[in-house]
Amino acid sequence: MKYGKQEVLTRLDVPFYTRKGYQKNYLGPAMYHSLRYGYRYGDYFQMGITAEKDAGEPFFALHNEKGYDYYSIYFLLRNLGKLKTLALGNYRLSFGQGLVVSTDFRLGKTYSLSTVDNRSGGIRKHSSTDEYNYFRGVAATVEVIPALQLSGFYSHRSMDGVIEGNEITSIYKTGLHRTEKEADKVNAFTLQLMGGNITYEKNNLKVGMTGIYYFFNRSYQPELRTYAKYNLQGNYFHNVGVDYKYRWNRFILTGEAAMGKQGYSLLNQLKYNILTGYQLLIVHRYYSHDYWAMFARSFGESSTPQNENGWYLAAEASPLAHWKFFASLDLFSFPWWKYRISKPSQGVDGMFQSIYSPKRNLSMYVNYRYKRKERDVAGTDGKVILPTYQHRLRYRLTYSPDYLQLRTTVDYNHFHSRGQEGSQGYQFTQSCSYAFSFPIKISVQGTYFHTDDYDSRIYASEKGLLYTFYTPSFYGQGFRFSVCARYDVNKVFMFLVKFAQTIYEDRENIGSGNDLIQGNKKADLQMQLRIKI
Repeated sequence: MKYGKQEVLTRLDVPFYTRKGYQKNYLGPAMYHSLRYGYRYGDYFQMGITAEKDAGEPFFALHNEKGYDYYSIYFLLRNLGKLKTLALGNYRLSFGQGLVVSTDFRLGKTYSLSTVDNRSGGIRKHSSTDEYNYFRGVAATVEVIPALQLSGFYSHRSMDGVIEGNEITSIYKTGLHRTEKEADKVNAFTLQLMGGNITYEKNNLKVGMTGIYYFFNRSYQPELRTYAKYNLQGNYFHNVGVDYKYRWNRFILTGEAAMGKQGYSLLNQLKYNILTGYQLLIVHRYYSHDYWAMFARSFGESSTPQNENGWYLAAEASPLAHWKFFASLDLFSFPWWKYRISKPSQGVDGMFQSIYSPKRNLSMYVNYRYKRKERDVAGTDGKVILPTYQHRLRYRLTYSPDYLQLRTTVDYNHFHSRGQEGSQGYQFTQSCSYAFSFPIKISVQGTYFHTDDYDSRIYASEKGLLYTFYTPSFYGQGFRFSVCARYDVNKVFMFLVKFAQTIYEDRENIGSGNDLIQGNKKADLQMQLRIKI
């Protein structure tokens, strides 16, 4: 404790509006609160606890008599002789390309080939407020010989869901327990998982094998609509996969093949470093329509490796000083139905990006993305299916002289379906950040958006609190502004506050159902305090 480092991080969100649910349905106050404590001793030992109460959840009352709605505790040991990793409590897993198990946070298809191989594998702590993507129990990695590592893990955790007739009919993933109906889903069933991984890595070759076995204490029998008829169901499941990585001169070949209780999946990618600043990537994936893998996450158009085939080609080049170009083309198909697509379908996703940085403090880029997919025409019950076309264009300029940073972003989005009237949207965002000579940093951002409908919605990322990632989407017409201030009192205390407001010009209410807000304005205040010792 004397030579380690400790950190306490607490956050409080205060809304300046009232949702409809607080009139009679929501059981707790409207404020959000989280508390994190972490201890770290070099790279050898970490431990911590995370507690969170979402807005609308009771605090030290009703089903949360013990205080917060969610607790996460973890202990992590590393590099103690032959013992490479030991995790107790809540932890995360990721092996290979994620076709068997991966709880990594993924942003989808990459925009940079320099990050394509940066997958953090193995056993890691779970210190976030994510109430779904983690395991609870024990996991360890041992070095058998210098080139061979063996991992084993066991998890037993309660999960939220709906039980009908002694069967699990749905799994609840949001972690929100604001109403009686949501509270009834808490810890409705248990899930046990066990498995292991063996990895051999020497010189330019890496080969691994991962296997997991998991089961519910009740049969999982969701109501499967036609597009989801091949989704996972039953009591007992398993997945086994073999992954590899081989480096030869300027070539890097990686991949994984996996199978489950039903179906199988394949992923292979070849990366070629042609010259400095020139790279080429080819990815092939084949995910069968009936592949069952509850914890798998990998590369693809969809969020899970199921019911998808495709070829992805990407190239990166720097032919001129201060210039960098990136282009990609993804040809994909869905062998079975998808949500809002009542037949097997296919699509195209292409992107081009040009970056120009003449000075260290000046850069700009232009990004164009084209996507074609198929979709049921509304009101036809899937009898009429037409292709849809989407064009997205973004320009961003960043200028950072001394302690000032200015960033201008312009977005344009056009969406249309064959034979139907199209819709469009655009947004202008200007942000300004300044770091004073004394320990205060202030960031101000304003966004004006105007879209015809939800299909032409736009995204506007903005600076948020520590360890948060915030990119809201907007549709309709309106304006959003935010002010974020950080004050580093000293090496121990840091205080951060953010105020943001969204004003809509085309509506009198925001949201629907329990989340309905009377009026066209939505404002929030977020505060965060960090203590480091």
